[in-house]
Amino acid sequence: MILQTAQPMRARDLLRRPFTNSFLKHVGAGIVVSFFTGLLVGAFRWIIDHTLEVLWFIYPQMTRHPWLLIPYVLLMFLIAGLIARTIRGEELDLLGSGIPQIEAILLGKHQMKWWAVLWRKFVGGLLAICPGLFLGREGPCIQMGACIGEGFSEKVFHLSNDDRHLLLQCGAAAGLAAAFSAPLAGTVFLLEEVTHDFKNRVWVPTLSACIAADFATFLYFGTRPCLYLPIKMNLPFNAYPWLLVAGVVIGAGAYGFQYCILNLKWWYSKLTIIPDRFHSIVPLLLVIPVGLWNAKLLGGSHKVIQFLSIMPNSRGWWHYLILLVAFLVIRFVGTMISYGATVPGGIFMPIFVLGGIWGAIFGLLMVHAGILPAACYLNMIVLGMTAYIAATEGTPITSILLATEMIGSIEQILPMAIVTFVAYYTSMALGSQPFIYDALREEMTFEK
Repeated sequence: MILQTAQPMRARDLLRRPFTNSFLKHVGAGIVVSFFTGLLVGAFRWIIDHTLEVLWFIYPQMTRHPWLLIPYVLLMFLIAGLIARTIRGEELDLLGSGIPQIEAILLGKHQMKWWAVLWRKFVGGLLAICPGLFLGREGPCIQMGACIGEGFSEKVFHLSNDDRHLLLQCGAAAGLAAAFSAPLAGTVFLLEEVTHDFKNRVWVPTLSACIAADFATFLYFGTRPCLYLPIKMNLPFNAYPWLLVAGVVIGAGAYGFQYCILNLKWWYSKLTIIPDRFHSIVPLLLVIPVGLWNAKLLGGSHKVIQFLSIMPNSRGWWHYLILLVAFLVIRFVGTMISYGATVPGGIFMPIFVLGGIWGAIFGLLMVHAGILPAACYLNMIVLGMTAYIAATEGTPITSILLATEMIGSIEQILPMAIVTFVAYYTSMALGSQPFIYDALREEMTFEK
C-alpha cells in the first residue's frame, strides 16, 4: 500500500495578503492623533520652560526689593481663583495627573467630556505648573493626548467603542512620548502601566503614534535629548555591591512616597478652613519662600537635575551633602503639598527629581569614600532617577527606557537594571502597590 503524503505548504499559504492585517488600519489614524498631540504638548512644554525662566528673574528681584512680594502674593490669590474657576464642574477629570481617569475609561467605569477636559487641562495645568508648584507636565500631557484621541475618534473617524479606546491609548502614549521626547518609553508606559496588554493590536499603532508625536516636538526643541547628561565612564566593578545598598534605601524611600501620596486626600480633608476648590492657594504661597531661597528648585523640574550634575570639589563635599538632604526634604514635602491640592498636574517628573537627588547623595558618598571615581558621579544620579521612579510607579521597564532616552546614553543598562530591580523588590516587599495609578484610581468615585 502506498501512503499519500500531503503537499508541502508554500509561503503564500502561510503569509497574509498585503495590507489585510486588521490593526494596520488604525496606524494612520493614530499617527494623525499623535502628531496633533505632539504639537499641543510641545506648546505646553515651551510655555512652562519659558515661564520658569521668568521666575528665575522675578525671585532675585523680590529678594532685593521685598515690597514686590505684595503684588506677587496677590497674583497667587488671583491664580488660585482662576484654577478654581477652570476646574469647576469637571473636578473628577481635571485634578491630578489624569492617568487614573484614563484607566477608568478603558475599564468601562468612566466617560470623559473630551473637549471640556482638553482645554481646561491645558489652561489649568499651566496655571498650576508655571508659578513653580512641584508638579510634572507629563500627567496633563498624557490626558490631553487621550482627549485628542477621543475627539478624533468621535468627530473625524467615527469609530466603534473598541477602536475609540485604541485611539485614546495612542493619544495617551503620545502625550508621554512628547512630554519627554521618549517614544519607546511612551509606548512601554502605556503597555506596562495603563493597559497591561502587550498585544500587536495595541503596541504597533501605539509605537507609530509615539514616533509621530516625538517628531512633532522636534519643531520646538530639536533632536537633543531633553535631559542630556554627558556620561563618560562606566561604573567600576567594585562599585556593584554598593548598588544593592543603594537599591534597598531607594526602594524604602519609594515606599514612603507611596504611603504619603495615598494619604493626601485624608490629610487635605482636615483643612476645612479653606474650601476644597481653593486648596491650591496653600502650595502657591508655600513655594514663595522656596523660590526666594533658590528659584531653580521650583517646578517639575529637570533644571534641578542639571544643577545636581555639577560635582563639587572635594573640600566642600560635606556642605554639599547637607544641601542635597535639604533639597530632598523640600522637594518631597513640596511635591506632596502640590499634588494633594485641587490642581491639575503630574508626579512623574517630581519623582524623577527625587530619585536624582537620592542618586546624587549616594554618588557623593561613594566618591568621597573612594569607591567611585569622580567621573562616575553622574552615573549614580541616573541610577537613582531610574530606580526611584520604577519602585514608586511600579514601571521598571518604562523607567529604564525613559532614563535612557532622556539622558541620551545606553551605557548604564546593566547597573540600571540591578538598582531598579532591588529598589522595586524592596518597595514591593514593604507593601507598596504594584501600580501607583491603580491605587490612585481606587481612591476616586467614578460614575459612568
